[in-house]
Amino acid sequence: MFQEKDIRQIEERGSSVKTVEEQVERFRKGFPWMKIVAPATPARGIMVLDAAQEEAAVKYYEGAQMDGKCKFVPASGAASRMFKDLFSGLDTLRSGSDVKPDSPAARFASHIREFAFYDSNLFGEPEDTAEYRKTVLSRTLTDEGLNYGAKPKGVIKFHRYPDGEVRTAFAEHLVEAQDYMRNPDGSANIVVTISPEHQHLFEEVYEGVKAEFEKRYGVKYNITFTFQDKATDTVAVDVENRPFRTETDSLLFRPAGHGALIYNLNNLKEEVVSIKNIDNVANERLLPVTARYKKVLLGKCLELRDTLFGFLRELDACPDPDSSECKALCDRIEAFLDKELCTKLPSLSGIERVEMLRRKLNRPVRVCGMVKNQGEPGGGPFIIAEKDGSTSLQILESVQINMEDESAKAALASATHFNPVDIVCCLHDYKGQSFNLLEHVDHDAGFISSKSYQGRELKALELPGLWNGSMSDWNTLFVEVPLDTFNPVKVVLDLLRPAHQN
Repeated sequence: MFQEKDIRQIEERGSSVKTVEEQVERFRKGFPWMKIVAPATPARGIMVLDAAQEEAAVKYYEGAQMDGKCKFVPASGAASRMFKDLFSGLDTLRSGSDVKPDSPAARFASHIREFAFYDSNLFGEPEDTAEYRKTVLSRTLTDEGLNYGAKPKGVIKFHRYPDGEVRTAFAEHLVEAQDYMRNPDGSANIVVTISPEHQHLFEEVYEGVKAEFEKRYGVKYNITFTFQDKATDTVAVDVENRPFRTETDSLLFRPAGHGALIYNLNNLKEEVVSIKNIDNVANERLLPVTARYKKVLLGKCLELRDTLFGFLRELDACPDPDSSECKALCDRIEAFLDKELCTKLPSLSGIERVEMLRRKLNRPVRVCGMVKNQGEPGGGPFIIAEKDGSTSLQILESVQINMEDESAKAALASATHFNPVDIVCCLHDYKGQSFNLLEHVDHDAGFISSKSYQGRELKALELPGLWNGSMSDWNTLFVEVPLDTFNPVKVVLDLLRPAHQN
């Protein structure tokens, strides 16, 4: 399948021929559909807390012992999708036509003063003309001005405050971190995954706010920038599942999606990690509600960790799996897993039962915030059937659901919530050792998508998503959080929403 020059190219990327051959075979075989038992709902699968329970979770977090904590922010993507509609509008305007009055491009230009990056010296005063619209779009997207079409979301100015202060998305994550992820010594650890070519942009933003924020909030930041390893890129294939070749006859490799970040997460030394996408931040006036519910999730995560650790220690002290004491303990554990985590086990006995329980208990822990479905894009919470005969809570994307299966379609239609990537994790086992997260990935939970290269159709392979298949073999709890905690900026006009304005 591969020539000598292909093998050199593969090995220079840090990959192996065997890995690439497996990727090509995956294109040919495809991925199995997830077997949905039911949607996770408040009736079963999503925990809904009252005010007293929320307060108890916050207190649990504030009083818990943990071996370090950090905030993990996936931020490697460029903002090209955020401005996709504006690029289309700019093409129309450059062709000599005007955009439709209700188009995203027209709305953007007419509201330009309301964006944090508005500068009268750059954009001038708004006018209702095609020429002005073209100027605004060009100076936003290209190197005539801000060049936002080629920059990452993290360095785009999201918010302007009444005193004139302007903050990027990355800066807002720094403000959040000093609140709910502050260490006892006043420091805050943040790990940001970026593309190497964007590092200087993030460093400029950081240096521009670091001294002021550390003084204002009484915090000391520990920032780490990490990159998605090129070795995790996957080979592309053509429509006949043969390795795709570029105009120079080289193999084409593509970034494998956010699932590749499980390698970055696996390198963290801290026990407790909060995960939140770069574009999901709000004006600081909403920080009290954001921080409160992050602390609720953190408290529930640590409480679950401690319960699982307690069960494991009890199993260690119960050497005879056939004793009445051990059977009673196993009954208690099974009842807990079923009730709290929707993990129902197949019928086993003796040592097989104990070993399966031990395997289910001794896994990384995650608690995921779930918001009521408002039609926003995002993965959905479901109860699925596992290969080992058990059930579990999983976040599924629509591409993992067989839309030709009527029961799967019905489960999707009756889902009440979705996942806004608001996740907290505990990554150490009950003996204080870091889990090897790569051992808990479901490699059958990846994606195949259709893309193009210079007008030629191809297929791309994405690794199991970070909060999908990469965390498939984790102990998972879903907790309802208010919609106020979810304020993504998927397209630039989202910045006109109340959460991003004063």
